[in-house]
Amino acid sequence: MISLTKNQRDTIAEIISALFILLFVYAALSKIQDFEKFRVELGKSPILNAFSGCMAFLIPGIELFIAAGLVIKHFQYIALYASFALMVMFSAYIVVILKFSSYVPCSCGGILENMTWTQHLVFNIGFVVLGAIAILIYPVNIKSLSAVRGKTFIPETEGNLFKKTKT
Repeated sequence: MISLTKNQRDTIAEIISALFILLFVYAALSKIQDFEKFRVELGKSPILNAFSGCMAFLIPGIELFIAAGLVIKHFQYIALYASFALMVMFSAYIVVILKFSSYVPCSCGGILENMTWTQHLVFNIGFVVLGAIAILIYPVNIKSLSAVRGKTFIPETEGNLFKKTKT
């Protein structure tokens, strides 16, 4: 196993976060820029057609919300989980469309719409892997993580890694 310093882990997590920010902001703005086309293509989806109206607003909104979370250091760790989850959902959607649908709608914008669905799936899986790496190596500060969990933990050198204290 590769041993990384806290600075190396932090740098890698920041680079991956920046890549997700670029991806989500670009994708959201592309959808917003050609909103009517995006909404119509969602309406043609055999899976999302019943929800296309709200999904047309929800998807770019979620992408921008997660990108904002990645920018704010306090929310970055949680936003990395959200990024990972969103990319897993997008990838699962592509697999379902490719395997079970006779019609393959194209609701992506910008340069992503020039990819084939297989290329898009590989691209998404690459971001799923990046998200998993960022989550696994993220240099979590014990105090900030415990604040998110609502508990206080004190690290020990021997025995249990964390000792629960009363709060």
